[in-house]
Amino acid sequence: MAKTVADIVVNAIEQAGAKRIYGIPGDTINHFTDAVSRSNLRWVHVRHEEVGAFAAGGEAYMTGELAVCAGTCGPGSLHFVNGIYETHRNGAPVLLIASDVDRREKGFDFPQEVDQHKIYEQHSVFCEYISHPAQARRIVAKAAQAALTRRGVAVVIVNGDMFTEKDDDKADWQVYRPDPRTRPSDSELAGLAQDIDAAEKVTVYAGIGARDAHDQIVALCEKLNAPMVHTTRAKEWLEPDNPYNVGVNGILGNKAGVEAIHRADLVLCLGCDFAYTQYYPAQAKIVQIDIDPTHLGRRAPIHMGLVGDSATTLDALTPMLAAKPDRAHLDKALDQWREDLDGYRDAGEESDDTLIHPQFVANMLDRVAADDAIFVSDVGTPMVWMLRHIAANGKRRFLNSLLHGTMASAYPQAIGAKIAYPDRQVIAMCGDGGMTMLMGDLLTLVQEKVPLKLLVFNNSTLGFVEMEQRVEGLVDHYTGLENPDFSKVAEAIGIAGWRVDRARDLSAAMDKWLAEPGPALLDVKVNRVELVMPPEVKVGQVASTALFGMKAVLSGRTKEVVSLLRDNFLR
Repeated sequence: MAKTVADIVVNAIEQAGAKRIYGIPGDTINHFTDAVSRSNLRWVHVRHEEVGAFAAGGEAYMTGELAVCAGTCGPGSLHFVNGIYETHRNGAPVLLIASDVDRREKGFDFPQEVDQHKIYEQHSVFCEYISHPAQARRIVAKAAQAALTRRGVAVVIVNGDMFTEKDDDKADWQVYRPDPRTRPSDSELAGLAQDIDAAEKVTVYAGIGARDAHDQIVALCEKLNAPMVHTTRAKEWLEPDNPYNVGVNGILGNKAGVEAIHRADLVLCLGCDFAYTQYYPAQAKIVQIDIDPTHLGRRAPIHMGLVGDSATTLDALTPMLAAKPDRAHLDKALDQWREDLDGYRDAGEESDDTLIHPQFVANMLDRVAADDAIFVSDVGTPMVWMLRHIAANGKRRFLNSLLHGTMASAYPQAIGAKIAYPDRQVIAMCGDGGMTMLMGDLLTLVQEKVPLKLLVFNNSTLGFVEMEQRVEGLVDHYTGLENPDFSKVAEAIGIAGWRVDRARDLSAAMDKWLAEPGPALLDVKVNRVELVMPPEVKVGQVASTALFGMKAVLSGRTKEVVSLLRDNFLR
């Protein structure tokens, strides 16, 4: 018996393992949503399509399984764009069903007509129209396969009238998920072993591409007495139970991580695609191992580039290496790492009850949050507090917008994570700017009964932007935010809310917030003039900040300079 394309697409989505579709219904997908209503799929009704794409991405990132979002033609599909770009850069397997105007109207500038293919082909692993009813299952199955195996977004474009077409649907198109193992050739490994043996100080620099190689990296570092530095995205995978971990490289990193990279004779980059060239060493040999050959040498000049997955490559490489008994390089990095951790703890000490530093909030959250909590942060300062102050223990999960750098991603991505893991504590660490950008979908938490926990770092400014301007020696402009009492906004919507503006009240409020069975929001008024200090302070940065101080005084903003000094350096 013939089936409609809508029914075929929905069934193919189910067969690919998806459980939910995030979106907003509308004209060109009405037959599709009707088919969804007769399936086992859950439709999650968001208020803004961007939130739908974020939520699908959060679910897919955390589970590794296919999540789906769907929207109408023109404005509906365009609203997905930013969330789709974020999701694709995170490597999350998401399928977007992007509908289009009826075929008879294509090419005539019909209302709401846009060229979906041109929009989404730039940032997807698959982007195709269903051009004939007989293609429906085949296209969806291959799109899902591409998303799952290539770790990214796949887009299927369907004209509204195509959903009503019918096909016998006799071909059994399936989704295949092979799990190959790849490593460099024996001769390449022998050459690498020779270089490592010749180096006095080796540092391992591991990224999210090495997420499955934790034990192999520990074994390698043990044999070489090498410190391991990791990228921010690899925190949850490589930091726990790793006695060789010395933290993170880069502007968001710590001194031990930066110095361990720059003191080395040889840096072994494993699954690492860190983008900022200035944080790679100028003199050391850099050897890069990555599963994607196009990544080799694209961030910094390298001595050797090899293709392989990290775990399989290290299984073959480590037995070929001579042990290095000298611990001087490692011990120096570990000593500095302990100092860095002490500094993070000290930054969270609160001596003034009227002034809440965000580090104080993050340190307390780290202590009281569940051992298997999922943390999702907004870009900017909440991301820094999460990376520096929330400990990875092998059970906790972390997600932030490190590659796309978009505002307002925290609680929308956390929605998908919480729906996927209803029995786990999921906490969104939100900036006040990010919260207000997509605040309308707080209604989704109530309507869809998502018991998410939202923590708002309310500093009444776009804090990271303000810091960037000041470090450039500029007087900050257009960064201030006039915010509501977010706890009252939450209560008006139907969400439990608390507001804290004194340090002594935070502990009790945080306990109540986390214990609330439904969605809950904690609004904490934190210090506005908090400096996010880089791992190394350059002379130019000090001079630029001093220049800001002079300009601010001349502009009649002396109080801000006093606050900057008192709240960051004189406490």
